[in-house]
Amino acid sequence: MKLIKSLLAVMLLGLLSLLPLGAAQALGRWVGRRLWNKGERSQMVRQTRRNIDVCFPELPQAEREKLMKESLEHTGSVMCEMGMAWFWSSKRTLKKVRNIHKEELLQEAQARGKGVILIAPHLGNWELINLYLANHYPFTAMYKPPRLKLMDDLIKKMRARLGTRMAPADSRGVRMVMKALKKGEMVGILPDQEPDRKGGIHAPFFGIDALTMKLVPQLAAQTGATVLCAYSKRLPDAEGFDLYFREAEGDINSKDLALSAAAMNRSMEACVRDFPEQYQWEYRRFNTRPSKDEPRFYK
Repeated sequence: MKLIKSLLAVMLLGLLSLLPLGAAQALGRWVGRRLWNKGERSQMVRQTRRNIDVCFPELPQAEREKLMKESLEHTGSVMCEMGMAWFWSSKRTLKKVRNIHKEELLQEAQARGKGVILIAPHLGNWELINLYLANHYPFTAMYKPPRLKLMDDLIKKMRARLGTRMAPADSRGVRMVMKALKKGEMVGILPDQEPDRKGGIHAPFFGIDALTMKLVPQLAAQTGATVLCAYSKRLPDAEGFDLYFREAEGDINSKDLALSAAAMNRSMEACVRDFPEQYQWEYRRFNTRPSKDEPRFYK
């Protein structure tokens, strides 16, 4: 059964790769609208609503509703862009990158010689960041291997086609990341996924306690590496994507884990606020509560 699911997923990605970018994004927006029209019958809609309601209580209800719908459309676009990101040639894909904002921060950070940790939220199309960095810098990316081996093999092959070293989210992957940082190289980590309880600490994200990975703050404190944020923006009318780099908050290198985790989440929040409609609000970011006595966050 797992093999069949894997084969179907690969076939779907192959079919999506036949579409030009505009058609893929239009299909993704259609998928998002279909989900939105299901309303509370859709788990993704319920989770998106819950996240946006608690993270943007200052917005009028009509604006939150608009943001929810746009988020679902952009998440649909991400899904339908996977064919482009994984199956197009890297040269063809990178032609869709239009502008790079503040890349000098990367160059200045590398010149310090202590390594660079890039933290990338699920904002815009993060797959393009991997391709761009691997095309210009020695780069190691940490990822969570999927359960389906065929999909894992595909991810490693496609993300590594320009030389990215793929580090699994386990002890072996941590050693790979540490080795790269000691050599003064660049590593990339998606920091806005829930770790297990042992690997996380609760810290505010949009004012809500969220189980936050310890790994990035610990790496930053141990190595003295420069931490930068990286994210992409989907441009209108299928024009392509802009890539952005910005400094993380200075406290992210603190040895005080609570202080550094909070700084990391504030850094991520600042990125998301640039264009919140392109963030993946469908994710159960606040699922694990600080106390087991608290009611479930997502019902």
